[in-house]
Amino acid sequence: MQFKKYLPLLAVVLLPILAASQSTYLPRGDKQEILLDRLEIKAQRDPMLNLSKTKPYSREFYVPAIKNYLNVDSALDAKLTNVDKYYLKSALANNIEWLPEEERDAYMSKKLVGNTFYQYPAGLYETHSKDFDLTVNPVLNIGYMKESGNDQSLFYNTRGIAIRGRIAKKIGFYTMLTDNQERYPTYVQDWMNERTAVPGAGFNHQFKKEGGRDFFDARGYITFGATKYVDVTFGYDKNFIGNGQRSLFLSDFGNNNLFLRLNTRIWKFNYQNLFMELTNAYQSNPGDNLLGKKYAAMHHLDINLTKWLNVGVFEGIIFGRTNRFELGYLVPVIFYRSVERDQGSPDNAVVGMDFKANIAKTAQVYGQLLFDEFKISELTGGNNWWANKFGYQIGAKYIDAFTVKNLDLQLELNRVRPYTYSHYDSVANYTHYNQPLAHPLMANFNEWIGVARYRPAPKWMIEGRAMYYMQGLDSNRTVNFGSNIFLPSTTRTGGDYGHEIGSGWKTNAAMVSLLLSYELKENLFLELMGMIRKQRYDTPPAVATKNSTVFNVGLRWNIGRRDFYF
Repeated sequence: MQFKKYLPLLAVVLLPILAASQSTYLPRGDKQEILLDRLEIKAQRDPMLNLSKTKPYSREFYVPAIKNYLNVDSALDAKLTNVDKYYLKSALANNIEWLPEEERDAYMSKKLVGNTFYQYPAGLYETHSKDFDLTVNPVLNIGYMKESGNDQSLFYNTRGIAIRGRIAKKIGFYTMLTDNQERYPTYVQDWMNERTAVPGAGFNHQFKKEGGRDFFDARGYITFGATKYVDVTFGYDKNFIGNGQRSLFLSDFGNNNLFLRLNTRIWKFNYQNLFMELTNAYQSNPGDNLLGKKYAAMHHLDINLTKWLNVGVFEGIIFGRTNRFELGYLVPVIFYRSVERDQGSPDNAVVGMDFKANIAKTAQVYGQLLFDEFKISELTGGNNWWANKFGYQIGAKYIDAFTVKNLDLQLELNRVRPYTYSHYDSVANYTHYNQPLAHPLMANFNEWIGVARYRPAPKWMIEGRAMYYMQGLDSNRTVNFGSNIFLPSTTRTGGDYGHEIGSGWKTNAAMVSLLLSYELKENLFLELMGMIRKQRYDTPPAVATKNSTVFNVGLRWNIGRRDFYF
């Protein structure tokens, strides 16, 4: 009977032997994500691009899709701008391994560096043969910031390497290794001090003076196709579910985690199983002490109901065990509730629904609805029962807005009630490495986000962002009004009723930013940004307001932007 415990591990080991074709994935924050968003809306009825809620994107699926739209006979051709076509060609130049050999010459560099490097403009070193593909690139993100009223030297400094490839067209691999030193504006430092964490990072230590952090980031995975329709990925990285700026299901805001992902794409369905090992509350300077573990299992199923409408369902379980995974949660069939009840489970379960509709080939409306706990009788009673824990998102994208080519607008509302994502067991809350798994504000908030992006010409981008939120904060780590999901829900303040969004120490925060970006060469960006952030506490703590004005100049190469919009 002990053999059964090792069946999942045995499957991971043996499935590559039977593997079909495979794919690596587009890193989050890559410039190609903007192109894919626009193409999905313009095409409206593309069966591959419409299944876009689970990210990162699979190169195997999106590269053939965008290749079709470079055909001058394509019905979409008339709707593509010159900037769209530039980025279409750029996307193919970044994915040479997915092009037929006879088409690759058109993307070769006119002049190599040292007769070896940059054979293709998007890869420092590339080799492509019948049974082996390899692309190696440097990673760089350096910049200097100046904050009003702050005498500190603010900066970010990331250097590293990214490697991806395929073996015999059956096994794919990817890794990115970076060394990082940074000191960000005051509001980010405050967040780090409160959470004992660096947003998006894991273990870190102080770098030089106060406020500076130093950390090493290593992520990677292997991937293979178990069948024609099922992709398997095992690695240490991040995942995201949704079409918005935020996700109420699973975001990539926090640290990397160990995961096993099964993605089944067939007919009009896309079904993802995600199994993760997470880190419980992390204490600074742990020495050689093993950090406590907890685990998560998540399912997301979406279907193209029509050629323009996609709907989905989601469920997730966060559970703590003594360094073991609950094998019952390996069952890859949606819904977990039956498994939970049979085990007498005390675990933290969430469920949700989402949708996405492409309209008139110019707009997209999307949304998410998440339930943690609720009772219909209490929900309709109007008494703001504490355990009516839910949140929702509604958003819209408008491309080539008001007939202005390459102008894209997005507006999004996120609203999450107090105590959502928390649990009576402080281990089973919806967190990892002292950071939320979903929205960075955690709970007890209303948030509006607006984005305006304009690409006046190839290589140029102007992007403006605005954010406003109202949140009821917890006054400290012991008084619990429902925003700090790390606190057990049993420590809630004020009894069972009267808990509404904004309860607690109410704060209002607004942020606006303007980014100017120019692509010097393939995937190398020179960027200038200005940002103003204002925060006011209606029930003031020691400081009634926290305002910040920041100017930033940076150089970014083969890596996504690192932003802190919270």
